[in-house]
Amino acid sequence: MADTQCSCGIDVHAHVVPHSFPSYLGSIVPPNWPSMAPAHECHRHVMISGKVYRTVSDRCWDVSKRIADMDETAMKIQVISPMPELLSYWMDARPAQQLLRYINEQLAEMVGYAGGRMAALGAVPLQDVDLAIKELRHLKETLGFSGVELGSNINGKPIGDPVFLPFFEAASDMGASIFVHAVKPSGMERLVGPPQLQQALAYPSDVGLAAASVITSGLLERHPKLRIAFSHGGGTLASLLPRLEQAQQVFPALADSINTPVRSVAQKMYYDALVFDMPTLRHLVQMFGDDRIMIGTDYPFVFRDKKPVERLFDAIGDHAVRERILHLNAKAFLAI
Repeated sequence: MADTQCSCGIDVHAHVVPHSFPSYLGSIVPPNWPSMAPAHECHRHVMISGKVYRTVSDRCWDVSKRIADMDETAMKIQVISPMPELLSYWMDARPAQQLLRYINEQLAEMVGYAGGRMAALGAVPLQDVDLAIKELRHLKETLGFSGVELGSNINGKPIGDPVFLPFFEAASDMGASIFVHAVKPSGMERLVGPPQLQQALAYPSDVGLAAASVITSGLLERHPKLRIAFSHGGGTLASLLPRLEQAQQVFPALADSINTPVRSVAQKMYYDALVFDMPTLRHLVQMFGDDRIMIGTDYPFVFRDKKPVERLFDAIGDHAVRERILHLNAKAFLAI
């Protein structure tokens, strides 16, 4: 059993669902506008398109209970962001902005109530780049957020697509941190089994391709000050990277289009440590660098790491490396 008495960790991957959702202010309610319905005990049903999307507990919005759980897992700060299904890229942009503004204000209230124990990454309607930049400015300048959570794809377009370049330029200029989470992943038709395989198998695949799109698009060459992180350990990127390196060497078209060694680009991005496996965590440190990995738990959902610090201490023996992964890397990513 590892000695995990530090109580200094920063969890960069923790989600929020508000206790309730507002009524739509327009005349025709979008079909996928979310609502809440009562469930058992301290739980509520998140309703989307008239169906139960997920049943969630009050830990999704109850700050006191979240802080009590943080104390049990040696987390000093929890970085909250919306449940990815609430990112709402599939809505028209104006209704999505209305919903996301409400969610962002709810995040701000939680941060204020937490007394320094929480920071926030908000959401923007990236299906409309201009509106997304406007909301990002609100997040940074009015709400004081560290940055924004983005989906791995926006209605099928990877985040490395050139259409999003103005947004990333604005994010870089504002000093906004960007945390990329899987949403509506591709390849679902290839899975055999229950719906939960989306989280287990499809999420890491989509995150890996999103991270690869940042590398192959040259995004960080254009905006070297951009701070961008990927959930679930970067998904499949650690396995894709050696193949991409080899391809860069043998395919002239790739050598011409990717101007920088791909591993050096990957080592400029950040990744959470949510991989549930000590050898895999050590591999991430080896591939990306011990200054690029951060604690992430996926709190408060069932499919989360309930002992992140213990897992880290069992995997990594070096004290200085532990300190970087526990909190120093997150402070650099969040600019706090």
